[in-house]
Amino acid sequence: MTDPAILWFRQDLRLGDNPVLAVAAERPVLPVFVFEDGPRAPGGAARWWLHHSLAALAGALAERGAPLVILRGDAREIIPRLAAEIGATEVHAGRQTEPLARSRDAATHAALEATGRRLVLHRNALLHEPHRVRTGEGRPYGVYTPFSRAVFALLEGLPPPLPAPGRLRPAAGAPSGLPLDGLGLLPAPPVPDWAAEFREHWTPGESGAHARLAAFLEHGLDRYAARRNMPGVAWGTSGLSPHLHLGEISPRQVWHAAREKGGAGLETFLKELLWREFSHHLLWHRPEMVDTPLRPEFAAFPWREDAALLRAWQRGRTGYPIVDAGMRELWRTGWMHNRVRMIAASFLVKHLLQPWQAGEAWFWDTLVDADLANNCASWQWVAGCGADAAPYFRIFNPVLQGEKFDPEGAYVRRWCPELARLPDRFIHRPHEAPEAVLREAGIVIGRDWPAPLVDLAEGRARALAAFAAIKGGEAA
Repeated sequence: MTDPAILWFRQDLRLGDNPVLAVAAERPVLPVFVFEDGPRAPGGAARWWLHHSLAALAGALAERGAPLVILRGDAREIIPRLAAEIGATEVHAGRQTEPLARSRDAATHAALEATGRRLVLHRNALLHEPHRVRTGEGRPYGVYTPFSRAVFALLEGLPPPLPAPGRLRPAAGAPSGLPLDGLGLLPAPPVPDWAAEFREHWTPGESGAHARLAAFLEHGLDRYAARRNMPGVAWGTSGLSPHLHLGEISPRQVWHAAREKGGAGLETFLKELLWREFSHHLLWHRPEMVDTPLRPEFAAFPWREDAALLRAWQRGRTGYPIVDAGMRELWRTGWMHNRVRMIAASFLVKHLLQPWQAGEAWFWDTLVDADLANNCASWQWVAGCGADAAPYFRIFNPVLQGEKFDPEGAYVRRWCPELARLPDRFIHRPHEAPEAVLREAGIVIGRDWPAPLVDLAEGRARALAAFAAIKGGEAA
C-alpha cells in the first residue's frame, strides 16, 4: 500500500492550480490546516476572511472525499507528530516568504528528517521563486523597474495553471481535529462584530475569487490604466488582493486569464502583479524589513509619537476628506483603495510625523488583505526608508490628491456623508469653504466635521526639517 501524504494548507486555500495537491493522484492524503498564534497571527479583519475561506476549502475537500483537519498550536510539533501517527512519509506545502514561516518550516523539516520523513515545499503563491531572481552580478534586486523587466522575461514561458483534482483518497487514521468555530476567528458576544458589514462587500473562498476575477476582466481590465487611481469609480481596481493573499486564486491563474482577455489596461495590470512579487522578493532577502527601516539612517528619525493624533487618523477624523474617507472605508469594509492607502499613509508619517510601524500595525489589524510583504514594503516606501522608496521630499498633499483623483467627490461623499451637500469645489477642502456654503451644507466645522489636525504647509515644513536632520543637510 502507498504511504499517505499530508497536504499542509497555509496561504494556498484552493484546489485549482495548487501543486501541493499533485501528490493526491499517487497516494492517500490528509489535508491539514494548523492555526498558529504568535506575534504575526492574522489581525481582526484577516481572521474574518480566514474563517470563511477555510469554510469554503473544507467544503470543497469534503466533496472530494478527503475532509480538512483543522488544528491549533505549534506546527513545528503538530506536523511531525501527525505524520508519525498516520505513517506519512511526506508533507507537502506551499513555500512562504515570511521570516517566521521560514523559521518554522526549517524546524519542521529538521524534525521530519530526523524520523526519515521530508517536507516538500512548492511554489504556489508567487509567479517566480524570490531566491531565483537575481541581477547580472548574482545579487537580489533592490529596485522595482529592473526587477520587473527581469521577471517579465522569465514569465514568457509560464506554464498554464494546473486543474483541480477530482476524487481524493483519504488517509486512514486521520484525527478528528477542531470544528472551525473552535478557532475563535470570529468575535463572539458580548464582543461587537465590527466586521458585520464585510459580507456585503466580499465573498471569501475559491469560487468567490474566480467570480471577482471574471467580473474585473469584463468590467475593469480594459480601462485599468486610466482608472486604477480613481477611488470613486467602479472596477477601477481588481479587488483580488485578499483572494491572492490567502491563495484562493493563484497569481498564475490571474496572469493567464488577464493575458487571454487582453485590452488596453493589460500591461499596467500585469506590472501591478509584479509589485506584489517585488515585495515578497524584498522580504525574502531583507527579512528585517518587517520592523526595521531598510535605510539605516532612518533609525535616528525624530518621530513625534502622539496617541491622540494616531487615534484621530485611525478613526477617520483628521479633517482632510480623502484621508478620512479612506480610513472609514477601511474600518467598514476591511479594504482601502490603493491610491488612498498611499495618501493616508503619507499623511500619517509625514504631516503627522507618526512612525510608519504604527500605521503598518493598524493596517495589519484592519485589512482583509493584510500581507506582511506588501504591507511592510508599502509603508517603508511611503516613509522613504525602504528599498526603491519614494524620495523623502515627496509628500502627498491630501487636498490636491483628492481633487486630482476624486474630482467630483464621489468617493468622499460615499464614506463621509456629512460632506455630501458641499459643492465639488469645496468637497476636498471644507475648512476653506465660506460660512454661507457651510451653512447651506449643514456643516459646522468642529461639530459636524473635524477641524484639520495640522496645517498642510506647516506639516510639510516640519517633515522636511526632520528628514534634513537625518540626512545631515538642509531641506530644499
